[in-house]
Amino acid sequence: MTVKDRLAELGITLPPAAKPAGSYVPTVQTGNLLYTAGQLPYVDGRLPATGRVGNEVSPEDAKGHARQAALNLLAVVDAAVGLDAVERVVKVVGFVASAEGFTGQPGVINGASDLFAEVFGDAGVHARSAVGVAELPLGAPVEVEAILQVR
Repeated sequence: MTVKDRLAELGITLPPAAKPAGSYVPTVQTGNLLYTAGQLPYVDGRLPATGRVGNEVSPEDAKGHARQAALNLLAVVDAAVGLDAVERVVKVVGFVASAEGFTGQPGVINGASDLFAEVFGDAGVHARSAVGVAELPLGAPVEVEAILQVR
């Protein structure tokens, strides 16, 4: 079964790969490692929510936004090397724009981690950091980046 078959089985449609919003590229490959730029939770070219998790954005909504950012990440990976080239998700870093006192960053970033496990099975289980930050680009509530082992 291809990864696209798995996505179809899960009822997931990959969005178009986002164009860079600055002076960077969406992915860089060195050897068998593919590094992605941070991906925001764009839907149809816009952010579905802005603000800090724990204030303007609920933790549950933020978890969904982390899942969307991970879908956007898969789209740039697909554009770069094709999803079937992914052998393993090695490391995920998730950033959460956090209200003062909010400590639920791991639960929010589970939205991305769970998606990778659904799509890639055991090869989607990864090392991870979930980091609370004061602000993210364009007021996004979450941002997700990854390192993947590819063929």
